[in-house]
Amino acid sequence: MDVLIIGGGINGCGIARDAAGRGLSVTLVEQADLASATSSYSSKLIHGGLRYLEQYEFRLVREALQEREVLLRLAPHIIRPLMFVLPHDASMRPMWMIRAGLWLYDHLGGRITLPGSKAVSFPHMEFSAGLKHDIRSGFVYSDCRVDDSRLTVANAVSAREKGATVLTRTRFESARRVDGEWEAVVATVSGARRALRARSIVNAAGPWVVDVLDRIEGDRITDRVRLVKGSHIIVPKVHSQGHAYILQNTDKRVVFVIPYENQFSLIGTTDVAVPSVEAAARITPEETQYLLDAANRFLEKPLSAAAVVSSYAGVRPLYDDGTDNPSEVTRDYVLKVDHDARKAPLLTVFGGKITTYRRLAEEALGLLKPFLPGARGEWTEHEELPGGDVGHFNAFRDAMHANYRDLGRELVEGVVRRHGSRTPKVLGEARKPDALGRNFGAGLTEREVRYFVTEEWAETAEDILWRRTKCALHMDEVERARVDDFLKNRAP
Repeated sequence: MDVLIIGGGINGCGIARDAAGRGLSVTLVEQADLASATSSYSSKLIHGGLRYLEQYEFRLVREALQEREVLLRLAPHIIRPLMFVLPHDASMRPMWMIRAGLWLYDHLGGRITLPGSKAVSFPHMEFSAGLKHDIRSGFVYSDCRVDDSRLTVANAVSAREKGATVLTRTRFESARRVDGEWEAVVATVSGARRALRARSIVNAAGPWVVDVLDRIEGDRITDRVRLVKGSHIIVPKVHSQGHAYILQNTDKRVVFVIPYENQFSLIGTTDVAVPSVEAAARITPEETQYLLDAANRFLEKPLSAAAVVSSYAGVRPLYDDGTDNPSEVTRDYVLKVDHDARKAPLLTVFGGKITTYRRLAEEALGLLKPFLPGARGEWTEHEELPGGDVGHFNAFRDAMHANYRDLGRELVEGVVRRHGSRTPKVLGEARKPDALGRNFGAGLTEREVRYFVTEEWAETAEDILWRRTKCALHMDEVERARVDDFLKNRAP
């Protein structure tokens, strides 16, 4: 094969899609499920990164703002515009600084289709919803929200449809150069080992990127990552409007309060340096309190720990630039290539953010092109991701509701938001709920569960309830258990 990719997060899947679309033979291996680590534990945003302007990360912000426009066009079913309200706190950044930063944010990326920023006075019928009454002013600007796991899976689906082989639950064991190529060994969860030959290797293992380097003989890459834990809490929605809040905190960081899954608000994130992936497995009581305190500085109705209905913690594998403060470590990506006499290159991905994954993939393929001269040119900027070719999304959604009117609005809405133009492939000719098989609750049916298994590599209830969908948030324990039982006992 031409390219062996290690890691089934957003960067690995994005590179697999790009490479396969250039006519290269590609195999991707992922030790667990797709998007089962960093790529499902993000703040669910496609954004330029307003706070990165204070760190003078102008190139990163510009690239991210440009990509925000591209991705909104390529995947409108899973990426949606979102208004952000920044309440002003006179004890923090001065008004002139925020105005200047937002003006730069509006213009740094070039032409934008989203609304520009503006100042607002409070009280306001919409934008001060849920805020304390003594907050008198603020700013409004635009970014986008994303279903991060589905974005990752969509890239994997596209890669497969363009000829790539995607192997989940398959661990990379080792690799060495043999006769100008890589000879790699991978193993399934059952322990079955398999040898693969590849002209190049891409190490996109995220938090495990250094562990992978340690399993490759003779590599000369000495760069490292900083593991920074980011935790989020989910609470009942804090206001009835559709916008998010970006809140300035006393430690000079910002905390997001984002509308989530209709009924909830997502609050995050923390920045805590950790020594290992295992140390970032779950949120701590101190992190929970940190997020509650940050929100309660602005919210009229205080939140307590008892209000938290769910939480998640993940680890960001940031490029180690030597910065002491975890919040100031660069969110930019760094790509390193190690090769042997212009043969058998090893490309390693350090850092990155979900917004810029497509540009990262383009740059990675550009670096590999001298070693893979048959590869075609760039293409991903203009071809929609699977499900994204819906034209005007609202019109498509309304057409699906009309076509499947007897299935129930909640059920159809969920399928459309997850699958976009592939909704008819999921629902088929069903016109009555019984035609979809068992209804597990929260709009999840047997038909869609089987689709996740056959088309999207899902194997467990967690794969489906927390990554392919967020239905677990809307289910009780009995309903979740029914999905688990079905998957364990289903007939082929």
